[in-house]
Amino acid sequence: MLYGAECWPTKRRHVQQLSVAEMRMLRWFWGHTRRDRVRNEVIRDTVGVAPIEEKLTQHRLRWFFGHVQRRPPEAPVRNGVLERVDNVKRGRGRPKLTWDESVKRDLKDWNISKDIALDRSAWRLTINVPEP
Repeated sequence: MLYGAECWPTKRRHVQQLSVAEMRMLRWFWGHTRRDRVRNEVIRDTVGVAPIEEKLTQHRLRWFFGHVQRRPPEAPVRNGVLERVDNVKRGRGRPKLTWDESVKRDLKDWNISKDIALDRSAWRLTINVPEP
């Protein structure tokens, strides 16, 4: 079973709140306020920090490749035993975003295949988010 922050998907609202808090800290670190009207990209490039959303995606993919994909096929995480119970009635409306669906979305957005997890050096180069 997955424990910690890795097992919950990240909502867009939470990513936005993290981005705002990060920019507030970077502005404070750089000695500017919002009243100075300096763009976020300028501050981020000057300080040399990658966007928090990319770092969250990198962390999620690192956990997926490093812990889930390299497990043996008979492990409960790999064969889907821990995913869902089939006999539970789901609520109305949009289904909740699951962790594995968010990983699939990240893999699609970054054009990464699941097979690259076996080659550690290629895997590290693929998911690395360089600092500007």
